[in-house]
Amino acid sequence: MGTDFTLYLYSASPSAAAAASQEVFDEVDRIEQLLSNYRDSSELSRINQNAGNGSVTTDPEMLDFLQQSLHWSEVSNGAFDITVGRLMKAWGFFRHSGRVPSDAELEQLRAVTGWQKMKLDPAARTVQFTTPGIELDPGGIGKGFAVDAAVRILRADHISAAMLSAGSSTVYALGAPPHQAGWRVVVPGPLPSRRTLSVITLRDTSLSSADCSQKNFTLGGHLYCHIMNPQTMRPVEGVIQVSIVNPSATASDALSNVIFVQTSAQSVATLKASAPDSRALIVTSKASGDAVDARCTTYRWGSPVDSTHCLP
Repeated sequence: MGTDFTLYLYSASPSAAAAASQEVFDEVDRIEQLLSNYRDSSELSRINQNAGNGSVTTDPEMLDFLQQSLHWSEVSNGAFDITVGRLMKAWGFFRHSGRVPSDAELEQLRAVTGWQKMKLDPAARTVQFTTPGIELDPGGIGKGFAVDAAVRILRADHISAAMLSAGSSTVYALGAPPHQAGWRVVVPGPLPSRRTLSVITLRDTSLSSADCSQKNFTLGGHLYCHIMNPQTMRPVEGVIQVSIVNPSATASDALSNVIFVQTSAQSVATLKASAPDSRALIVTSKASGDAVDARCTTYRWGSPVDSTHCLP
């Protein structure tokens, strides 16, 4: 999934800890094989190759993933959209090459982009694209889905305290370390300083963060972020990072991208209507990727935020 998964856990038995760890990483590998758009043998690649020609029958797990993806597209009015595969390639983010497509090319890509063009039949367990050429990209939700699957393994193995991290994208805090209220997680501030922005305690919940540090390119002195606004067909401008806390890692992963794309007013409306149990920390700027005039907005965050990172 283009990142490192790290697991910390507490167990009275070293052998039980080792066995549980192996199961967790095996599960992550299994989800990678299911969702990877870099592997031709994955279930997602099979759907990309065939769903434009007719209905494709898939397994219940993949159907669940697609249903959750469509849910976040619907409630965000398309701010999250799993059908941006061709768009990501056009901007050069698929293989980290980086390019700026022409307006004409972007207009052509509208025909093969749009979550409404993916139709699911839960009873028949099928998926179909109404327009040939659509490609799914799981980048904004897949890591969270993998984390949730791995946490289910930990619970089944009766691990009561663990922290699973999918790089800087998503973490899940299961239980709490001995004699602690929860897992202490540092949210770093905007680049380039990366000084601590906030410290939050998590227990039986997830934290997902979206920013431009993992994938970006600069052309003509302009920084282009890998997070796309599906409505404009262009990278998002003016948002530096978003951190979301939610009991579901799949939800927090998707929401971090939703809130990154939406305006502040839209973000609050989405959180209140569709994820009221979430917490959010949003860092925005007038200039794309500029942390000098950063502004911080919180929604039920509940932890102190270092105001030196943010203008009043």
